[in-house]
Amino acid sequence: MLDPRPVGYVIGLLVTVLGVTMLLPMLVDLAEGRGHWIAFAESAVATTLVGGLLALSCQNGVREGLSIQQTFLLTSGVWLALPVFGALPFVLGATDLRYVDAFFEAMSGLTTTGATVVTGLDTQPAGILLWRGILQWLGGIGIIVVAMVFLPELRVGGMQIFRSEGFDTFGKILPRATTIASQISVIYVALTLACILFYTGVGIGVFDATVHALTTVSTGGFSTYDASFGAFSGPAEYVAVVFMILAALPFVRYVQLINGNTWSVFQDAQVRGFLYCIVALVLGTTLVLSTQMEYPLERAFREALFNITSIISGTGYASTDYMIWGPMMIAIFFFIGLIGGCAGSTACSVKIFRYQILLSAIRIQVQRIRTPHGVFVLRYDGRRVQGDVLSSVISFFVFFVVTMGLISVALGMTGLDFTTSISGAAAALANIGPGLGDKIGPAGNYAGLNDTAKWLLSAAMLIGRLELLAVYAIFTIRFWRA
Repeated sequence: MLDPRPVGYVIGLLVTVLGVTMLLPMLVDLAEGRGHWIAFAESAVATTLVGGLLALSCQNGVREGLSIQQTFLLTSGVWLALPVFGALPFVLGATDLRYVDAFFEAMSGLTTTGATVVTGLDTQPAGILLWRGILQWLGGIGIIVVAMVFLPELRVGGMQIFRSEGFDTFGKILPRATTIASQISVIYVALTLACILFYTGVGIGVFDATVHALTTVSTGGFSTYDASFGAFSGPAEYVAVVFMILAALPFVRYVQLINGNTWSVFQDAQVRGFLYCIVALVLGTTLVLSTQMEYPLERAFREALFNITSIISGTGYASTDYMIWGPMMIAIFFFIGLIGGCAGSTACSVKIFRYQILLSAIRIQVQRIRTPHGVFVLRYDGRRVQGDVLSSVISFFVFFVVTMGLISVALGMTGLDFTTSISGAAAALANIGPGLGDKIGPAGNYAGLNDTAKWLLSAAMLIGRLELLAVYAIFTIRFWRA
């Protein structure tokens, strides 16, 4: 029988940590002197109390490892519980959001989606703006640990191919997660501090630089302005591009880098494929903007580089309304959002390695048709791809497309138009942030959607961030009988 106590213990601890974290924006609000600190104080007390009681009540069931069933339940439970409490400052604070909107905002933050229902960001208290950044920063480091520790063991979406990276965790998931998380945390914090320094170096204020560093390194995309990154221009966009790319690369390579393996990053097939995609897309977009839109070459290159990188990494910043770039570019932005960055990074969406494996499998199948008696071995990054990995990758693609279609239909049934429905489903499931159209495009937000649509999109964010199958598994009868 499934024992929920170890799961409840870990969730309780993480909820408690979230409550303590609320003290940071509380102090910022106190320093600002606008009287909004009380909302964070109340939220911190409630969150810490509930989390602490849950951890204490489940403490007697803690053991060294987690079963596979408990791990599935934990990965989904954490990403469901944290937004429940992360929404409290939005309900009690200056935003005065209804709970459905507050939960949407918190879920968008922790899944690093970047879709927002908050308007008037330019005049919001500093604490609220910082809290949005903190949610994304915590979600970013959390998903790295999930992608490197849990998903390979759960054989989700082909992630088991990364079990050979030296992180053997089966049967001792929590202890090994602590070791991995400590190494990643140092790198994650170092990238964040470096991003803050570079942002301030190009003229962004310390507060804005801090919040945007939190949401850049997490590839989250929350901004302190309604205009998103359009509030800045020039050098700041280039800085953002560098750190969005760094955050979208596999963090295990950084661990290897600091341990002396200098070329590990560049030898990774994911990294090469991801960078090649960006280069090709940026050059093509620059050509379109400089010829058809008659932009000056530097502006065309900068806006192409920034917005392409933002969407393909799932960050979701927008420096301009790319809806005015024409139908072809709108279609390109829709599809590149479904590419994503590298596995084991803060980036989201399908991930580049799955496309690489799928294309290699198609190529081998074509070769087998031409040469029926030939022997062809599917390899990825120099390693043989086992049948279960390929099957898992194909299953992921099927589930992704079917899920996106079902969510699109459900959104359409709530009264949304076709463009909003299909792009909203894609943006939420792939954790991109901005969709297409006047309502949820780069110049709009999700505030005007109906409540049912917001709940649907919140669920899509959770499902997409945990690679679909990790969530779907707990809804099967076999899972609970195991």
